[in-house]
Amino acid sequence: MFVVATAGHVDHGKSTLVHRLTGMWPDRLAEEQRRGLTIDLGFAWTELDGRRLAFVDVPGHERFVANMLAGVGPVPAVLFVVAATEGWMPQSGEHLAALDALGVREALLVISKADLADPGRAIEQAREQFAGTSLAEPAVILGADLDSVRAGLVAMVDRLPAPDPRADVRLWVDRSFTVRGAGTVVTGTLAAGTVRVGDELEHAGRRVSVRGLQSLGEEQHEVTAVARVAVNLRGADRQQIGRGDPVCTPGAWLPTTEIDVALRSPGELHRQLVLHLGSAAVPVHVRPLGTNAARLRLARPLPLRIGDTGLLRDPGEHRIAAGVEVLDVRPPELRRRGAARARAEELASGRVRPPEFARATELRAMGLPATGERIGEWVLDPAWWAQRRAQAVTSVRRWTSEHDIAAGMPLEVLRQELGLPAAELVPEALAGTGLEVADGLVRRPGAGLPARVDKAVRAVEEWLAAEPFRAPEAGELADVGLDSRGIAAAVRAGRLTRIADGVVLGPDAFEQAAALLAAVPQPFTVSEARRALSTTRRVAVPLLEQLDARRVTRRAPDGTRTVVVAKP
Repeated sequence: MFVVATAGHVDHGKSTLVHRLTGMWPDRLAEEQRRGLTIDLGFAWTELDGRRLAFVDVPGHERFVANMLAGVGPVPAVLFVVAATEGWMPQSGEHLAALDALGVREALLVISKADLADPGRAIEQAREQFAGTSLAEPAVILGADLDSVRAGLVAMVDRLPAPDPRADVRLWVDRSFTVRGAGTVVTGTLAAGTVRVGDELEHAGRRVSVRGLQSLGEEQHEVTAVARVAVNLRGADRQQIGRGDPVCTPGAWLPTTEIDVALRSPGELHRQLVLHLGSAAVPVHVRPLGTNAARLRLARPLPLRIGDTGLLRDPGEHRIAAGVEVLDVRPPELRRRGAARARAEELASGRVRPPEFARATELRAMGLPATGERIGEWVLDPAWWAQRRAQAVTSVRRWTSEHDIAAGMPLEVLRQELGLPAAELVPEALAGTGLEVADGLVRRPGAGLPARVDKAVRAVEEWLAAEPFRAPEAGELADVGLDSRGIAAAVRAGRLTRIADGVVLGPDAFEQAAALLAAVPQPFTVSEARRALSTTRRVAVPLLEQLDARRVTRRAPDGTRTVVVAKP
């Protein structure tokens, strides 16, 4: 199927031409039929030379330009009508400016009412206006010659690029209504992808399912782009979905409220304009970045991708301000000095560097290929990743020199220093560097104690060699220069064993204690254990509690203990 929109000034015969081509009158509202004026979008269809064509008929009155833009936004080709009796008119110009801003490239120019006036002037005016636009030099046909119009339409649609039936779905809703017994129905032009009955889609962050499908008035099990489609949605409230809303493939799009765009044929840009894209019309705040680019802050989120085209319109002055092409849907902040100028220079090239890191699903949602260094779900810029790996070694070395007693650099601290988006990337950044991650710390295997701590520990080791269970007092530890951080480092290195706060013994204290206590009469008391170990209650009590916890000794209700395992 091919979808073609109409365009042209009010009362130039767009709806009449569609009726003559299809046999269907596109004006569906009672008000339209009473006034003989197209107000909202109309739809009709036919088959020409084996090709199914659907027409989106748009209003030509200046008061309904927003409705016109909702109809042509998702459509790649246009049937442009100019009446020979009036020639080129103001809304002819506004419609052409809109089509040019949207980047529409295919058009068929039909001169209507040629039986009432010489069409030569209208043809000359139209060709002059079309020159220099995206629709330059369209074929020109007199509307009275329907066979030529049909042939021109066939030739035009045959030039359209083939859509991708496997693409992610983004259906811009142009109508929504309720059908008794069926529920909410939305219609739109399916520009890419395929929709099937039973599919799950997404609207405003909520899952909805496809209950039924129609295309050109016929029930369908699946519809493939390009097509006009009516979708019966289960789980969608008619009051919460309407024109301008997108219905999308779940998880394939990232709604955004801030984008950087290239400007085509920019005029005067006010700070507050309306962005028309697809069938949506969203107020935006405009921040110019150079002469041909801008940052747009949207009043509500839209699922956009790089390469999407739309236009900026000033509804108060009834003019098209500029066409836009989306360059970035996740633009960087512009807070630091000079950031806006640098960004403007980058955007002026028309190309924006892909993000240094992103999930593969995010790149897909942005409209970018997943090319780069692939680690799990992440895609990394190779040059950026190489810099992070080099910086990792430098960061750990610096941190270790500043925290020489610490067990290692906290993994989260290193992640933040490197600017990595996820902790699971840290071990990958350290691969081949000789550094390891253990217990949430980054360290070099087998790293010894600093010289000053090693000297203090050696002094304690000499005392304990003579009296294994005479734990040094706090003052003695301080005299040799061993504080709590030094003790912790010595324990981690396996040089000392912490029995309790401020109580340390040698690394084999538990084994020695178990052997000595096994030789005394069983069961034994704390005092008997203290004498057997030649120590004080300060050491004996926590030591016995540790042996209980390790199930080397068993404590009876009366407080005595029995050795049950000679070696812990």
